[in-house]
Amino acid sequence: MREQHLHALLHHLPAGVATLQGPDLRYGYLNKAMQELLGTDVAEGQCVADHPGVLPSDLVDVLQQVYHTGIPYVAKACSLPLPPQDGKESVSRCYDLVLEPVRDDAQEITGLVLFAVDVTQQEEARQRAHTLAMETRRLDARLRVLTETVPQITFSLDAEGLYEYVSPQWYYFTGQPPTADLNAIWPLLIHPDDRLRVLYQGDAARKAGTGWSYEYRLRRHDGQYRWMLSRALPELHAPDRPVFWHGALTEVHDQRELSDALRRGEAELRFLADSIPELIWTATAEGFIDYYNHYTGEYSGLTKEELGPTGWVNLLEPRKQAEAARQWVKSVAMGEPFEGLFRMRRHDGQYRWHIIRARQLADERGPRWFGACTDVDDQHRLREVLQVQYDELARTNRDLDTFVYTASHDLKQPLFNLRGLFEELRRSATFDDPEEEQLLSMVDDSLRQLDSTLQELAATVQDQRGLSAPVEQLDLRHIADEVLLGLRAQIQASDATVQVEVADAPTLLYGRANLRSILHNLLSNALKFAHPERPPVITLRSYLSANKQPVLMVQDNGLGLTIPKTPTTAFQPFVRQHPQVGGSGVGLYLVQRILASRGGHLEVSSSIGEGTTFTLHWFEEA
Repeated sequence: MREQHLHALLHHLPAGVATLQGPDLRYGYLNKAMQELLGTDVAEGQCVADHPGVLPSDLVDVLQQVYHTGIPYVAKACSLPLPPQDGKESVSRCYDLVLEPVRDDAQEITGLVLFAVDVTQQEEARQRAHTLAMETRRLDARLRVLTETVPQITFSLDAEGLYEYVSPQWYYFTGQPPTADLNAIWPLLIHPDDRLRVLYQGDAARKAGTGWSYEYRLRRHDGQYRWMLSRALPELHAPDRPVFWHGALTEVHDQRELSDALRRGEAELRFLADSIPELIWTATAEGFIDYYNHYTGEYSGLTKEELGPTGWVNLLEPRKQAEAARQWVKSVAMGEPFEGLFRMRRHDGQYRWHIIRARQLADERGPRWFGACTDVDDQHRLREVLQVQYDELARTNRDLDTFVYTASHDLKQPLFNLRGLFEELRRSATFDDPEEEQLLSMVDDSLRQLDSTLQELAATVQDQRGLSAPVEQLDLRHIADEVLLGLRAQIQASDATVQVEVADAPTLLYGRANLRSILHNLLSNALKFAHPERPPVITLRSYLSANKQPVLMVQDNGLGLTIPKTPTTAFQPFVRQHPQVGGSGVGLYLVQRILASRGGHLEVSSSIGEGTTFTLHWFEEA
């Protein structure tokens, strides 16, 4: 009964059990699990050597050795191919095979017991654990390479604050030997002013189980203290408290100094802005004002909160606020500079003229607006007064020009009468005076001089009125040819040579009447003041200066001029250097006036008896 019960237990045991009897190791008993493992071809009474089933041949040899030596043997995780079932392919599973000798009462070996325990799941788990361990070692090696190549100091420490690991960069930075005691030397390398704070913050973070981020100064190998950023996070394994912290030290010394410099610069700029007696303000990219300087509050009598994001607009005259707001919104939307002249209300209720300007600055922080409201009320009122005075002066000048022009014309008729009487007297009367011819010649010269002076006065007034003539693009050669055509008689009479070289700067943006008057006066003077011993040679050349401004040069080989050494106006009206030559002395004065009115100036170089060079700078050099 007991034997049947034992057989029933063995039959349903999940591990395979087989008895091998006799020296040839014949199958004696096979439970269900072993039968399924070995296959249906294996039956009781068969020899293992002849019918091994799925057992490998080397295991059969081991069976014989165990039988003869009587030493048990365990084969761990043997891979055995299972017999195919239901047309499926054969699969392999792992078994622990236990070989145990069976002895009789005389301790003689009569057979073996073979146990087969399926350990496939355990083996797969072991393989996965092995693979995971290999991958962990590989990742650990990669992480170590990364931490030792990045330009940072990495470290790990436990809950007591003792360092478990530090990357080689720490030794490079501090100059400490690898044998140095980290826990003893590290606190000593912290700046004395930062040491207690750093130790306290580290202890507090570890007790709270949190990370930290703070800056402190660490001594470098050269003895210089450098600002470092220390950041660490705990290694969490919930629900247990963290026992390790991993972090990095990053040198931020240059950034810290730059940040300090920026803060100092910003403070200095704000101090400067508060010291300027102007309304200074800044605005966001959307155009809302976020800063007013101190003077803005003094001028308006309002606080920054009362001024609000559109404060300066509210200070304008009510009828101008909408117009200014639209202009400001357009400038913000287009990113264009803002500028306008408006009256702004002061704290006492008085409105004063201000020029309001704003420019946009775009950098890595995004666009921002910077503006200023400059009080120009005094200048504006002065400009109004000056405008009134200028209008009165211009009216007086016009009246004077009209008077001179009228007087010159009104004096012509008496001059004509005098000349007629003189001609009649010269024709009909005789004088018994040896100096008669000389006296008559002197009277004739005086009449001609008076006539010339009246004509020059009239021409001067005409040219003076033309100073404000509109400008146009003029062809210099064409204007020069017109002037030379009018002077053709003088040119032919003096056998003069006139060279016109305008290829380098052929055109000029100028008043036509002004340019014709300038060329006529300079060329006629060159002909009039020619040297009596040689024919005149006159050169008119137009070119561009180094600053690309047009310049005209008129050069002659005439009598020459005496140039004053003092930097005063070179030519005054009715002043003549060669009285023996006819003229009124207003030509060069008029040239000088025309140039000055157009923003230019005249340069003169001359040598007595050799000639004169006039250089006309049409516009002032930039």
